[in-house]
Amino acid sequence: MQIREKLVRLKKTAVMVGMMGAGKTAVGTAVARLLGVPFRDSDEEIVRAADRSIAEIFERDGEPFFRARETEVIARLLTSEPCILSTGGGAFLAEANRALIASKGVSVWLRADLDLLWQRVRHKTTRPLLRTANPRETLRGLYEARLPFYQLADIAVQSAPDLSVDDMARRVVEALATRPDVLERD
Repeated sequence: MQIREKLVRLKKTAVMVGMMGAGKTAVGTAVARLLGVPFRDSDEEIVRAADRSIAEIFERDGEPFFRARETEVIARLLTSEPCILSTGGGAFLAEANRALIASKGVSVWLRADLDLLWQRVRHKTTRPLLRTANPRETLRGLYEARLPFYQLADIAVQSAPDLSVDDMARRVVEALATRPDVLERD
């Protein structure tokens, strides 16, 4: 499938939202490559600006501080050239972030079920919210609490264990292509 030849340009930033482990960074990077546009990651931008990891920011400054920086970064990235933007799992929960994304971009929920998410994150040590006595139960609680927010996304793309990153990226591009306000076609 030659996506690049069929599509002229990304008209607004596509913002990947969803749970940790949904593939926002990996799939987002592949989507950006397919469309020939920049890939940005709001968490990476925060880490670079703070010169410390997200876990260190959470520990030193707290989650409210992190969330405020996250909103600032998302607002800045939404006003730059259209790109594929990966956000942290909690970013879409904030009404301010959802409003920013709705006004200047399009939200794409990478929907994955709890078992798949757990398989992907259970061995990661970089997830500060899962540093609990029972991380699987913590993940379930986060999943259930966040689901109503993710369901507000403009586009949802279902993940599955047998889909590669490239397969998911193609699914996302196909979903974006249904939106003439997002992708301009030849």
